Amino acid sequence: MFIEERHKHILDLLDRDGKVLVKNLSEQFQVSESMIRKDLQFLEKNNLLQRTYGGAINIKRTIAYPETLFKRVEKDTNLKEIIAKKAYALINDNDTIFLDASSISYFLTKSLIQNNKDITLITNMVEISSLLHVDLKMKVIFIGGDYNAFVGGNIGFHSIEQIKLYSCNKAFIGCSGINLTNGAVSTGLSEDAGTKKTIMSISKELYLMAPNERFNLDGIFNFSNVSDFHSIITEAKPSDTVTNLLKQYNINVK
Repeated sequence: MFIEERHKHILDLLDRDGKVLVKNLSEQFQVSESMIRKDLQFLEKNNLLQRTYGGAINIKRTIAYPETLFKRVEKDTNLKEIIAKKAYALINDNDTIFLDASSISYFLTKSLIQNNKDITLITNMVEISSLLHVDLKMKVIFIGGDYNAFVGGNIGFHSIEQIKLYSCNKAFIGCSGINLTNGAVSTGLSEDAGTKKTIMSISKELYLMAPNERFNLDGIFNFSNVSDFHSIITEAKPSDTVTNLLKQYNINVK
């Protein structure tokens, strides 16, 4: 068994049981306990577990939406602007794109407006309305529905029914967490999860926008799998452990 495969299996066990023991892992993989300790040390260095006496525990945690969109926009602005810039480079004139409501989508929309991109933008992100002006080449279609201040946009049944009326060639989606042990991509609200699923169903190309920290976090509601996306757009190359785990999903990282 390759080291990367052993690491993945250790993370699978942690995801299932919440903890692992060095002695048990040594017997299971038929390698020395010192080798297992090196594995756990490496995974802890990459924030994928927490070592304990005789083993390790899972450090993944559930996220909610404790803050509104604009409070999230004010945090980690540099890395979100990097992600937005990379996403912007994937958008061509005459594209029809969908941006779901997220703090990174807010920065991406600002770039689209500042550069007066000639595209059609469909979005459920109400908060960007204040950025628009009369000289825009960009056509904007707002999705209605029930407004949620934490998401920063319209979500739920009415939004989903409206989204189904459209189609687009590219969709850019945010998330709360990415679990690479099972590929689950998640968010903190059930209605947001359903809305994201519908957005994904109408698009030819799917891009997941997520800071590196999302690889260590889980939301409550899963809405897709990593393998559903064409690419993950993040601020920098992920750690070697994350990169190796991503290989099994055959997905590009930008």
